[in-house]
Formats: sequence, structure tokens, C-alpha cells
Amino acid sequence: MASGILTILDDIAMLMDDTAAMTKVAAKKTAGLLGDDLAVNAEKATGFHASRELPVIWAITKGSFVNKLIILPLAFLLSAFAPWLIVPILLIGGVYLSYEGAEKILEWIISFKNRPVKKAEPAAKTATDKETLLAQESSKIKAAIRTDFILSIEIIILALETVIEQSLSIQVMVVSIIALIATIGVYGLVALLVRMDDTGLSILEKSRNSIGWIASLQKNTGQLLIAALPKIIRMLTIIGTLAMLLVGGGMFVHNIEFIHHLFHGIPSLLAELFTGMLVGSIAVIVMLPFHKKKH
Repeated sequence: MASGILTILDDIAMLMDDTAAMTKVAAKKTAGLLGDDLAVNAEKATGFHASRELPVIWAITKGSFVNKLIILPLAFLLSAFAPWLIVPILLIGGVYLSYEGAEKILEWIISFKNRPVKKAEPAAKTATDKETLLAQESSKIKAAIRTDFILSIEIIILALETVIEQSLSIQVMVVSIIALIATIGVYGLVALLVRMDDTGLSILEKSRNSIGWIASLQKNTGQLLIAALPKIIRMLTIIGTLAMLLVGGGMFVHNIEFIHHLFHGIPSLLAELFTGMLVGSIAVIVMLPFHKKKH
């Protein structure tokens, strides 16, 4: 009896070790997409009144959880019954990510050549009443949840591809952990980011009641936090755009043998970036007529 319990415990320990090891591998492969997810949602969660930022983030987080609950069972069914569909799904996602990245870069280039881009006014400033504000919030929340759905598919499928040769139990545990990180980790960091300026303002106000070096330290810290937020959001946007191109291009470089051999001897990052920009530019050209119809 005792030996049977020890055997079970040993099997559980081995399973946990294998899960931890594969989770590290999957986390590395999905790091680019997680960074992109963070950048996109940090940008979408800003521009609201301070009192509305956290409720908006919480609404997006709940939508993200629902997305994962829909995608995870479908991903495991895919793994069990149609694993051959995983690569095509990755390639479709690669086209989407490359398109998004290339479109942003082309917009930056066109805007730089023509005139400075006029920044959109925050929702909290353009809304004339509470109903308008809530409608604008709802629109941004829905857009964020749609983007999260696409990115969640890619994150989960990419994580699943990493453990596709493992047992079903390891697949379920590893992919579920990555999905949890993609929700709690990303939106937790987004919540911290969007509250940075409010924290800075609070510290700045406290400095008025302090004296000496403490007041000076509080004042400098508060001003630093307030000034840093827009720069961090801008930096995350740039990093997120590059991540989309790298991950999107990587889908093709690592899953299509012809492209993989074509870039043999070239640094992987350059090959992925070039492929992502090429695929994205083609997708932008293809979508151009549809884009013109909308306008």
C-alpha cells in the first residue's frame, strides 16, 4: 500500500517537473506575442478618466478569460483529432500579425513624410455626457477583446505546438498555465502601467506636506512617474509592432521548409523581421481596396 502511494507521488512529481520544463520552453516561444499583447492592451486602456481605467481593464480581463475558455477546449480537441491543422492556423495568424505590424510601420512612414500625426483625444475629454463616455468605453473594450481573441489563439496554438509531442496531461497543464499568464500577467502589468501617472500625482501632492530632502525626493519621483507613462506606452507600441513582425515572420520561417532554407546562414531575427515585413506588406496591398471602401 505504502509503495503504491509512493509510486503515485513519484509519478506526480515527474509530471510536475516535465510540466515546469515545458512551460519554460513554451513561455520563451510565446514571449514575443505576450509582449505584443501587453503593448496593445496598455495602449487601449489609456485615455480614460482615472476613475474608469481599472473598471475598463477589468472588463477587458473578463473578456480575455472568456476568450481562453472558448479557445482552450478547441485547441485540445485540435491536438487530439486534427494536429495537422495547427501549422495552417499558425500561418494564418502569422499573416494577421505581419499585416498589423506592417500597416503600423507604413502609417508611421507616411505620417512622417506628410505631416505630424494628430493624436486622438482621450475618451474622457471628447465625451460630452456619461452615456457618450460609456458608449466610447464599450467600443474600446469590444475592440480590445477582439484583438485579445486573435492574439490568444496564436499564443495558445504556439504553446500547444511546443508540447504537441507530449502526453495530453502535460499539454493541458502547460498550455493552461501559458493562457493564465497571458491573462493575469499581461492585464496585471497593464493595470500597474495605467495607474503610474496617478501614483506619481499622489506622491507629488504628498511632497507639499513634507520638508527637506524627503519633499525633494517625493517631488522628483512623482514627476518622473508622470513623465514616464507616455514614453513607456510609446516604447511598448514600438516593441509590440516589432514583436508582431518577428512572431508573424517566424511562423513562416520555422514552419515552411523552403523559406527556412532560403534564409540559411542569416541571423534568425533578421530573417523573421524581413519575412514578417514582406508578408505584411503583401497583406496590406491586398487589403487596400477594402480599406478604401470603408473610407
